[in-house]
Amino acid sequence: MSARRTELTRTAARLFAEKGYHGTSIGDLAEAMGVQKGSLYAHIESKADLLWEVAREGSAAFHAALDAVADEGPVVERIRAALRAHLRVVAEQLDVATVFVREWRYLEGERRDEFVTERRRYEERFRALFREGRELGELRADLDDATAALLALSAANWAYTWLRPGSETDELADRFTALLLDGMRGYASR
Repeated sequence: MSARRTELTRTAARLFAEKGYHGTSIGDLAEAMGVQKGSLYAHIESKADLLWEVAREGSAAFHAALDAVADEGPVVERIRAALRAHLRVVAEQLDVATVFVREWRYLEGERRDEFVTERRRYEERFRALFREGRELGELRADLDDATAALLALSAANWAYTWLRPGSETDELADRFTALLLDGMRGYASR
């Protein structure tokens, strides 16, 4: 991608996060870039192209962060690491994370289908951690894996509304983990 296209994508991410996808016009993008509206079309066919790029970038960032979590070791520690990774993406790429969490719903057609598939795959990766914890006895035997994963991701995803860009997030993720998992351990036996 050219430097100008990258700058345009960054600007779109910021404006979509601030004003929403539908609240951001091509004129807003052009003004923020300091160019005429028509010159943007040398880089994109439509505003929808920018939404797709930002949403894909968010998906890639969250998957890459989760890829860095160890495959071995205590599941509770891997859940902590996964939450740390997720919140780190939110803090380091707040605009992109905001679009990933909130504005993706304006994608259409095949792009929407592809994004939803990747989003579900990400959620399944979290669900697998909770399932493994339950199966290994690290988490309660009657744990609903899907609900646990959605609860954890919902809490972490909502951070885009109050987390400051560049915030230190490891301690926050540790507090999330403690609150979430203390309610999932040891209350039911096999």
